[in-house]
Amino acid sequence: MNIKKVVIVGGGSAGWMTAAALVRRFPGKQLDITLIESDVIGAVGVGESTIPPIRQFNEFLGIDELAFVRETKATFKLGIRFLNWGELGGDYIHPFGSVGQDFAGIDFHHYWRRARSIGNKVPFDQYSLAAVAARQGRFQFPERDHPLLSSFNYSYHFDATLYATFLRRYAETRGVIRREGVVNSVLKKSSSGFIEIIGLESGEKISADLFIDCSGFRALLMKDVGAQFESWKQWLRCDNAIVAPSEKAMLIPQPYTQSTAKSVGWQWSIPLQHRVGNGYVYASDYISHADAVRIFCEDVTGKLLAEPRRISFSAGQYKNNWEKNCVAIGLSGGFLEPLESTSIYLIQYAIQKLIEYFPESGAFDTNAFEFNKQLNKEYIRLRDFIIMHYKEVNREDSTFWRDCKNMTVPDELAARQMAFSCAGIVDHSQYGVYAAVCIGQGLIPKYHDIKINRLSDAQLMRALNEVYKQVTEGSALMQNADKFIDSLIGEHRK
Repeated sequence: MNIKKVVIVGGGSAGWMTAAALVRRFPGKQLDITLIESDVIGAVGVGESTIPPIRQFNEFLGIDELAFVRETKATFKLGIRFLNWGELGGDYIHPFGSVGQDFAGIDFHHYWRRARSIGNKVPFDQYSLAAVAARQGRFQFPERDHPLLSSFNYSYHFDATLYATFLRRYAETRGVIRREGVVNSVLKKSSSGFIEIIGLESGEKISADLFIDCSGFRALLMKDVGAQFESWKQWLRCDNAIVAPSEKAMLIPQPYTQSTAKSVGWQWSIPLQHRVGNGYVYASDYISHADAVRIFCEDVTGKLLAEPRRISFSAGQYKNNWEKNCVAIGLSGGFLEPLESTSIYLIQYAIQKLIEYFPESGAFDTNAFEFNKQLNKEYIRLRDFIIMHYKEVNREDSTFWRDCKNMTVPDELAARQMAFSCAGIVDHSQYGVYAAVCIGQGLIPKYHDIKINRLSDAQLMRALNEVYKQVTEGSALMQNADKFIDSLIGEHRK
């Protein structure tokens, strides 16, 4: 069986990213692609914070960056700032790009660790150009050949609804067909359990060879094909979020996502060109909904532009995101709270793997096996990274944080953290600048790499001071982040 027709159920970021990528990969009507969505249902998106791989996705589609920034009201992002994580009063940035320089093949955090033992008080993230520029509200594009401006990366904050609209135009002009409607029935082949036809409330029946579930938390098709959900609540206790946009009232530009830990859970702030996206992620076992709304409203900067709304979720993943002839992409396949801005990334990663293992010849079993293996590995990698934020804390101010601190974590994460806490060993297959997050959370290695003992204290401090000087000078060369966007798109915010 050759795959000739694909049906995507659900729009939003997941649906239209999938449609755009498939029509890009299979142009000229190689595939008949239909997307079904309903204006009645709407999307979860409340403003998205992303990580640098989103740039590769847009480049794959051939999207002009200027048009993307203009149409989605995007701002630039240099990292994530964590307040009150690790301990009350804690403040660190997980930057996009390197921290310091690796001398003689030895990770910079070993040099920083030894310097700390002889009295150096400079925080680890102050050796990162991305982190320093972010705190100062500065931004410019990296310059590959510039010694000071080539050590960082960037991503975006954008309006998820506008991004979906942007990609819808892209996909429809290239042949994707959109159908308005609500799915109310699924007909499967009795012999194989494969989906054959889906029915809409209008009475219309739509058939396809491959079905892609982008229906969000409802997971309409995944549940129908019998996929099994695995909960991770024993490690990730948060199960609700309060969300609402607010007016932009920042005196200094914020080219970073801000995550502020509360007595229960955490609150985000995502600045766009025209507003700020806000959300409070909390655990309903530890705090009432009414108290969560009160805390959320107290800490929002700027006037709320809509009534706060509640989103309930379960942290976890369907064991197989590809079941029979149904592939789940986005929230229909699993959910990790957006602490490290990985929601859009997981959509992108699933799309990438779907294209890589696309069953053009109808070889579903082998392709599905490889797809699921890769996706499961990525989900667990990111799951453990987020668990680490909750585990590595020195907070005793609430039952929530005491329970997080004392929980038993997955074996691989426990071994990874032991290696770092003892000898500063980093598994470089891990997500982001792992050392920056470990140190930011208060996990300082007990020992540094012994090979750097060949440096005298004076030599060591000269090397670190030179890095600090370069970072300071590099940040001074960058522009005010808001003015950079104004000059880029040629229009000013109201």
